[in-house]
Amino acid sequence: MTSFDFAPLLAAGLPVPAPRWTGRARYHFIGGNNDADCLPLDGLVAAATAVLAREGRTLATYGLDSGPLGYRPLREFLAAKLKRTAGIACTADEILITSGSLQALDLVNGIFLARGDTVLIEQESYEGSLKRLARLGVNAVGIPLDRDGMRIDAVAAALADLERRGIRAKYIYTIPTVQNPTGTILPEERRRALLQLSEQHGVPIFEDDCYADLIWDGVRPPALYAMSKTGGVIHIGSFSKSIAPALRVGYIVAPWEMLARMLALKTDAGSGALEQMVLAEFCAPHFTEHVPKLARGLRAKLETLMASLDEHFGTAAEFDDPKGGIFLWVKLPDVVDTPKLAQAALAAGIAINPGPDWSTNRAYSRSRLRLCFAHPSHEAIREGVATLAEVCRREFGVPERSANVERRARA
Repeated sequence: MTSFDFAPLLAAGLPVPAPRWTGRARYHFIGGNNDADCLPLDGLVAAATAVLAREGRTLATYGLDSGPLGYRPLREFLAAKLKRTAGIACTADEILITSGSLQALDLVNGIFLARGDTVLIEQESYEGSLKRLARLGVNAVGIPLDRDGMRIDAVAAALADLERRGIRAKYIYTIPTVQNPTGTILPEERRRALLQLSEQHGVPIFEDDCYADLIWDGVRPPALYAMSKTGGVIHIGSFSKSIAPALRVGYIVAPWEMLARMLALKTDAGSGALEQMVLAEFCAPHFTEHVPKLARGLRAKLETLMASLDEHFGTAAEFDDPKGGIFLWVKLPDVVDTPKLAQAALAAGIAINPGPDWSTNRAYSRSRLRLCFAHPSHEAIREGVATLAEVCRREFGVPERSANVERRARA
């Protein structure tokens, strides 16, 4: 039977086709997957049973009698949590529940961006954000980072340059609290300076706070949204890293006039209702005790990863100890091309994220890679790093030895 030829009918400008799923690599260091052993499964089962018994029949209506912003008990929990942890004073009616933070990104982009627009973004940033900007035809101006996050002097210079050229950036996108992929936290004084620049140039800030719950000591600066005196910040977050990524529940905090614009674009008839109900039921009594346990488990895996890199790569692998999260950003010698390394590693059963996918500066990030340490077991982390070192040595001649190399002290 001859297959119908759809190719001539496809829209122009589509992304490259997705590869067929063939299962996870044996050593899986990619994506934002979390620690399965730290998933609060018993609590979620109990929450699902209780909330379905009490309110299950509301599933017969779109919106669960809570309206298009999302399940009200979940929004009320978030309003209280954001006040307690991030200093954000908002009501449940200033929170929109989304299908993960990816839908939040799409909705914010949808009300601000058109082809040819310009935004400022951290030079190393979330791949999903970078890909969306590229697909929209938006000019992404990369702002370098240091160990305290986005460099404010570089933001000031970029805004001044754009102003001289008659260009007004649509927003400044930042992941200020446990940055992805670097794990930095923007200090409070830099946050104040960033807000001043935002106000001075009339450019809003798009604050992505998806990893902020996973700080090792649990202490964070106030959110930019909380610190703003003019309301020029839109804030998004997610339950993917604190509870479970497969639940696909995120949120946007913004004034109603902005949420109203986003709702006009949110054509999914509401994000997953059952997930929202279960999260609200679980989080109200258990969130504050669950997150520190999760952070301790993640920190232990990070220690295993850093020790394994020290053992098998020695001084050939450079990295800073991140302040939280689930990722380690690693610099290998300049001779290593991490996109090529990723292909060779995958053939050996190791999945890694090559640096250029996470950066606006491909040359700078060519020898860098992002490793997610949350999902693999401690044993898999140790075995995976040892195997990765063998691949690096075979393909690029580094490290010169694969174990027992004394690492120089980090600055």
